[in-house]
Amino acid sequence: MSDDSYASPDDGELQGLVDALFEGDPGRVVSKIDLLMRADIDDLSNDSREVIDLLPGGRFARGRLCDQLNSIITAHGWGFSHGTVA
Repeated sequence: MSDDSYASPDDGELQGLVDALFEGDPGRVVSKIDLLMRADIDDLSNDSREVIDLLPGGRFARGRLCDQLNSIITAHGWGFSHGTVA
């Protein structure tokens, strides 16, 4: 039995962003600008936006993007509020 009563409202936002960016083309490569634009379109929270702002510039395949996001989330201790992405 899962107790989601303590889950942050931001939990899952970043996973949704990654899923939306790679929907229909899992082999796609995206840029940080693509992420920022999609975050604006999806009206992500300021906390989720901060994670994206901390990404280095460049282009990312899905695996590399998830690694980068998860590294940022873990390094800042935000795992509970943001979860991880895959």
